[in-house]
Amino acid sequence: MNHISYPRGSNRMVVGISGATGIAYGIRTLQVLRAAGIETHLVMSRSARLTLSYESDLSTAQVQDLADFHYSPDDVGAPIASGSFRTRGMIVAPCSVKSLAQIAVGTCDTLLARAADVTLKERNRLVLMVRETPLTLTHLRNMTTVTENGGIIAPPVPAFYTRPKGLEEVVDQSVGRALDLFGIDSETFPRWGEPPAGAEGPAPTHTTTRPLAQSAIHV
Repeated sequence: MNHISYPRGSNRMVVGISGATGIAYGIRTLQVLRAAGIETHLVMSRSARLTLSYESDLSTAQVQDLADFHYSPDDVGAPIASGSFRTRGMIVAPCSVKSLAQIAVGTCDTLLARAADVTLKERNRLVLMVRETPLTLTHLRNMTTVTENGGIIAPPVPAFYTRPKGLEEVVDQSVGRALDLFGIDSETFPRWGEPPAGAEGPAPTHTTTRPLAQSAIHV
């Protein structure tokens, strides 16, 4: 898989999973990054572990095993809490509005919020897959604050022109588009106007889906 070469921490990513619904986004992100050869450092909030029990058959340990390194949400002394720890950036998938608020105001009493704050202060890429609807004015203002600080708000909004055959393909498209923001091509979803990876000839008039190599939800 192709990805941009960065001078600092190019082969290392921080992955945060918060308690918002959509745990499949975090699981699939870890799977795709492992396939791309990117070293992952995972922090799951306490609420994320509760959400996991509702939305997946995987245990916390099984999700942690998808990462190269994982940390307690209370371990504010972990490597990812320091700006000297070089990374390509951080993605929070999914990102709850609580985590969004903590990141917006710089509250660093959890490792997830601290790691995100470090990412912003070091001017590295921070992508938040905010999962909430409807949105209050407070939510929108927090999104604006994060954006003004250099972060990117990337809600997992599905694209139906790909004609997804199921939930897994919807998840893959959202995760793939989020990882595009780091220069990482997941090669797991069809792109508008482009032939599928490995295909020869011109792009088809209508983009079609192709089978997934691995489930987004089940391991």
